[in-house]
Amino acid sequence: MSRSEPAYHHGNLGPTLENAALELLRSQGHASLSLREVARVAGVSHNAPYHHFGDRSALLKRLSERSMAELLSALRAAEEQREKGQNSQGQARAHAVAIGVAYVGYAAEFPERFRLIYDPNVCIPGSPSAAMKPLLEQVEEILATTTAALLPGGPPVAMAALVTAVWGAVHGLAELVVAGHISFTNVEPALIALFGVSGN
Repeated sequence: MSRSEPAYHHGNLGPTLENAALELLRSQGHASLSLREVARVAGVSHNAPYHHFGDRSALLKRLSERSMAELLSALRAAEEQREKGQNSQGQARAHAVAIGVAYVGYAAEFPERFRLIYDPNVCIPGSPSAAMKPLLEQVEEILATTTAALLPGGPPVAMAALVTAVWGAVHGLAELVVAGHISFTNVEPALIALFGVSGN
């Protein structure tokens, strides 16, 4: 029996197509992703992706939104590990390291999804989709809150500049890991050095 039957009759066509597309992304990236190949892997008719998403661009946008939600979950999990009531500068720096490691860790585990999230042809800078916009805002809020703890009481201009610098540094490390220039094992020591975390 074709996998298309439960997909159509139980309303699972969208997730089925998305999972098939993510499976393909793992091996080939998103630049050459075709809806026909997605349909083949999903076990549905070649027209099913067009009927559900409309076109390839819409599918890529949906996959980028799903991937950003995963990145956000990784950052939230790192936030939850922070010891409550610990607001010292040392703790703030250690927390910044943890958030950075989580950010780069997602990129290291899912490089194809990370590339998709930040592809400007998929998520246009300044014009995210309605579903992507709140996800981006929440990721940026976590980064801003984490950074604010590094410079408590700092002037807004300095704070904004520091947020940009921290995001740039962490994202740059992620790009280097994804491109294979550095190993993920190098990331935590690099962030510890960057944020000036004291040794035990």
